[in-house]
Amino acid sequence: MTRLLAIVLGVALFGCGTTGTSNKPGPPQKVDRLAELHTQLGLGYLREGRYETAWKRLSRALEIEPHYAAAHSAMALLHEQLDEPQEAEAHYRRALALNPSDSASHNNFGRFLCAQGRSTDAEAEFLKAVANPLYDSPEIAYTNAGLCLYAGGDLGKAEGYLRRALQINPNIPVALLKMASVTLQKGHPLPARAYLQRYQALGRQSAESLWLGVRIERLLGDQNAAASYTMLLKNNFPDSNETRLLLESDSNQKPSGR
Repeated sequence: MTRLLAIVLGVALFGCGTTGTSNKPGPPQKVDRLAELHTQLGLGYLREGRYETAWKRLSRALEIEPHYAAAHSAMALLHEQLDEPQEAEAHYRRALALNPSDSASHNNFGRFLCAQGRSTDAEAEFLKAVANPLYDSPEIAYTNAGLCLYAGGDLGKAEGYLRRALQINPNIPVALLKMASVTLQKGHPLPARAYLQRYQALGRQSAESLWLGVRIERLLGDQNAAASYTMLLKNNFPDSNETRLLLESDSNQKPSGR
């Protein structure tokens, strides 16, 4: 049940599929089988975007079993999707009060708090997730912590968490991309190139990665590589913010005419 919940919750974690989590807590919570079934159905409807039907199923699960942590976690996500943060937070807190060893819920609550701009509280939840020695996906919580701190401008902490994530799993695309960005911002284009190449080796390409490649190669003096990234960015993502930044950069570099 925890794994099923994690798969659905993972969809919303920083917009990438790598953020789904699961863990192996202590003794499983004893719940009514019908409440569990309604929760599973509610999660399915939630995944399909059928929010009203999901709400009915999850509400029924909680009517049958008010102390069912997984149902509260699922209801928290539903309220997030409905842009009801107060209700979402209440259900996250209830779920964790009922099952404090559930690393998946700590991770997802951390993601929620980060989206609310509460990076300090979010970091604490991510650390609670990885503190559980039975958590089988700590790299996910470390990645989310790194992304959260990166968004908050704390590059030092962000780098530390992203490194921990990549030590556990070297092939997390979003962690590799953000490490390339962090390393470049710290003035180290050569290792930034290495992180970006590892990201690209996974078959990934985005406006963010291409713009990052342009800046890296310009700093390293490889004009051919920079031109290649430039062409790909303009052709594949012409309306992106990164292409706008590229055009602004090119305009600023042109000598003014007399």
